[in-house]
Amino acid sequence: MTNKSIIQTENAPKAIGPYSQAVKAGDTVYISGQIPLDPETMEVVGGDFSAKTRQVFDNLKAVCKAAGGELKDIVKVNIYVTDLANFATVNEIMATYFPEPYPARAAVEVSALPKGVPVEVEAVMVLS
Repeated sequence: MTNKSIIQTENAPKAIGPYSQAVKAGDTVYISGQIPLDPETMEVVGGDFSAKTRQVFDNLKAVCKAAGGELKDIVKVNIYVTDLANFATVNEIMATYFPEPYPARAAVEVSALPKGVPVEVEAVMVLS
């Protein structure tokens, strides 16, 4: 049986449904999708797409830290955007958060995301 534990931090938004911020199974951490919510107010941050995307990566970083890792430990990222025209912005911002070698990644345009946000990111992290 896999050793499983729940990761929870006040430095990232609380789950807004029946899920955990992250689940650690062995050395692998499965991080739930992060949207641009301010963890203190649980409201969508203001500003443009760039500001919202930075908040998403800040939230992801906080969950990684709570799990005992860093963004550099992420091996797979799934990015969901409501408009692929914003994808160049996601690339620019992601490059400021992740060192090379970059994680594997998928990017998908979707019709809608929770709370009407334009971007969501989920990830898989492996701790050494």
